[in-house]
Amino acid sequence: MIDKSPLESSSFPTLPPSEGPATPPSVPGTPSVREPHSTLVDEIKATADKLAADGATRGDMKILSRVLRELRYAFKVFTPYRRQFKVTVFGSARTAREHAAYKQSVEFGRRMAAAHWMVVTGAGPGIMEGAHVGAGKEMSMGVNIMLPFEQESNAVISQDQKLVHLKYFFTRKLLFVKEVHAVALFPGGFGTQDEGFETLTLVQTGKRDPMPIVLIDELGGTYWKAWDRFVKDELLARGLISDEDLSLYKVTDDIGTAVDEIIGFYSAYNSMRYVRDQLIVRLNREPPDALVERLNAEFADILESGRINKATVHRLETDDEHLRQLPRLILHFNRRNFGRLRQMIDLLNKELGKPVQST
Repeated sequence: MIDKSPLESSSFPTLPPSEGPATPPSVPGTPSVREPHSTLVDEIKATADKLAADGATRGDMKILSRVLRELRYAFKVFTPYRRQFKVTVFGSARTAREHAAYKQSVEFGRRMAAAHWMVVTGAGPGIMEGAHVGAGKEMSMGVNIMLPFEQESNAVISQDQKLVHLKYFFTRKLLFVKEVHAVALFPGGFGTQDEGFETLTLVQTGKRDPMPIVLIDELGGTYWKAWDRFVKDELLARGLISDEDLSLYKVTDDIGTAVDEIIGFYSAYNSMRYVRDQLIVRLNREPPDALVERLNAEFADILESGRINKATVHRLETDDEHLRQLPRLILHFNRRNFGRLRQMIDLLNKELGKPVQST
């Protein structure tokens, strides 16, 4: 049995989701009021009928049935919060409350909630509990995995309507990345390493839109610093990744730096969307012509053809009505150099974004 009494000295801020930053980007899956879903529902039913026709085993059908039920319920829970900034926090369930990393996770959760970001974790003890203790009940969400051990949810999120219980790791990992705008990783075991590398792989290959990925050591710690050396000495040195891929993550032992990295990513950049073969980058501020020219000079290598140009809302963006007024850039991105795309976003944030100061 897990002791579920969280750090009693921590106060729980109560910041409702509606008070979050203006015009947050939607995560994938935000429902459109204009597009009927009947065709997609028919496709789901047709797929189920084909399973029977294929003679699928009972075991296979049980997996698909459970996955569909799990995701349906999880989407129902997350849908009201899809226009609310959220950060996923990964880290060990075994980290004791007196450990420096646990205290760092509490402070990280507190600062993110103070900035009107919700904190999503695996809902367990250790680092997950610490981040929820800092964020407080109102700004916490949980995606728990049902295991024969380490499975009970922590006291902050237990019995909360924003807590989802799942059987499968792969559905859980989908939600951790799909439903948020940033990922923060504290020291952890195989699960944390898996979640970190998978998130990086999804962003590196464009299966997930660019977002901040921050690896947080305890003050003076070496866990992520040693990991970073391994990445550079073994992966980069062997040509298994590219220099630009190092731009996809940030290692720090300072909570203020971690929070600023996450919040600052959305200071000028808002979101992006593909419309046919064109990438539309939505911004919170319009770039001057001189900056657009600089982008064309410095990032011509990421273009399949043409130039980077200013643009207005595209007619196929009607399901993102709340982002209609934002200025945009449009480019024929090669869908390959996502590290360089991240570097372009960083430049836009540097030149257009307001200074970020964590609280």
